[in-house]
Amino acid sequence: MKSFENLGLSPETLKVLELKGFETPTPIQEKTIPAMLTGTKDIVGQAQTGTGKTAAFGLPIIELIQRKAKTVQVLVLTPTRELAIQVAEEIYSLKGKKELTIVPIYGGQSMELQLRSLRKGVDIVVGTPGRILDHLHRRTLRLDAISFLVLDEADEMLNMGFFEDVSEIMKSTNPAKRTLLFSATMPQEIMDIAKKYMKEHEIFKVTKGQLTVSQTDQIYFEVSEANKFEALCRIIDIEEEFFGLVFCRTKIDVDTVAAHLMERGYDADALHGDMAQNVREKILNKFKKQLVNVLVATDVAARGIDVQDLTHVINYSLPHDPQSYVHRVGRTGRAGKTGNAITFITPQEYRKLQYISRVAKTDIRRARLPRIDEVIKSKKLRIKSRLEEIIKSGPQPEFIEMAEDLLKDNEAQDVICALLQCSFGGELDEKSYSQIKDSGVDNKGKTRLFVSQGKQDGLTNKKLTQIIRDKCNVREEKIRDVQILERFSFVSLPFHEAEMVLSYFRGRKKDSSLVIEKAKESRSKK
Repeated sequence: MKSFENLGLSPETLKVLELKGFETPTPIQEKTIPAMLTGTKDIVGQAQTGTGKTAAFGLPIIELIQRKAKTVQVLVLTPTRELAIQVAEEIYSLKGKKELTIVPIYGGQSMELQLRSLRKGVDIVVGTPGRILDHLHRRTLRLDAISFLVLDEADEMLNMGFFEDVSEIMKSTNPAKRTLLFSATMPQEIMDIAKKYMKEHEIFKVTKGQLTVSQTDQIYFEVSEANKFEALCRIIDIEEEFFGLVFCRTKIDVDTVAAHLMERGYDADALHGDMAQNVREKILNKFKKQLVNVLVATDVAARGIDVQDLTHVINYSLPHDPQSYVHRVGRTGRAGKTGNAITFITPQEYRKLQYISRVAKTDIRRARLPRIDEVIKSKKLRIKSRLEEIIKSGPQPEFIEMAEDLLKDNEAQDVICALLQCSFGGELDEKSYSQIKDSGVDNKGKTRLFVSQGKQDGLTNKKLTQIIRDKCNVREEKIRDVQILERFSFVSLPFHEAEMVLSYFRGRKKDSSLVIEKAKESRSKK
């Protein structure tokens, strides 16, 4: 196997890789990096998610582009905002001291924030097709001078209905650019894109074994972003002995979650790539000895962690691909022991969770978060059990005299109540927990769908409701906010039922007159 030194990378980049702990290139990196550094052809790469594709294109791009250029030099298109953030962060971590500006651009983020970033000047834009197209229409983003266009997870962009958006974006780019297309699968539509929009290109294929998940109980909870920390505390507190890894997407999230846990009195710590190596080793050593029972980490920092007897892995943030999910989950439930993998998702992330479950070929079941009274009951049982163990082992002599003095003038029950209140009053106070609303009935848990027919096609509220009810097996009371316009319509459904509708209409023939798809941000606001 080759080393990074053999791929033609600069000493500065090799130093960055050494600091990140990368020792040997993955197969797709081994093939792609030299081809990009020494060749001029476009590249089509077939490799599963989680095989190091970001570094495969990110490292040579960082080496080849100019510093402080006045125009956008690179556009990376990704199917989801989560992946856009992840890719942008990974490229940033690979750039070392090179002065490059990398910005993620996606729907749901403040448009004004994105406009400010673009006005300041950006070298590498990582974005989702819908929001990139918005900026092109607004003329706030120019791609006519880019040197590289990267289509990441191209098959997933196709599955999510972004084919037309991607095609329109590609028409707005510099004809002289190099195009890099990465995809886990190569359906005919992907090859058609390569033939139509790419110049002479090389194809690199990396076969990879099937993803496997350990015998771990895998569940997910639907919670809003604001309620994730409260949900985490309940999960930790209801367990008799919690010893687990909590994965966050960014270093800032890791520091924030770990700090809040410590403020609440948990034995917690943080682990991420900004820490010096000796600091990381000390934290990991404390965790292995269980002096810390909750370790909050990023994927990059947790690479190579091998800790036995973990009871839980918690995905505080949904991993960006199935391979990352499998790597995280595989850290619990080892050596024949049972483990628990818990994932928090917001309503908008349900489709991505389904994708991860499908590719990883695993069942991730929905569960209900523990109620406050259930957590308090669990704590009381543990306190009672600990006290009974102390009684059985015999009292320590230095406490006998105090006990006798207290019992001279007080009832035994009053003394025990006072001791419990003194020792555990704060721990058993229900007010220390916040209420969590069921996101399944929250308006945020609904998906807005675009319907390709309207009044001019004879579509009515009743007809649309009947189609969704009869064809997609959705109960009528779930169908809300139907809006029939002249040429098209909108309807809102809870995201689970929305996925049922989308799945049904994805399976219909393309020439069908009625199309229902997820409403784009710009459409739904019209």
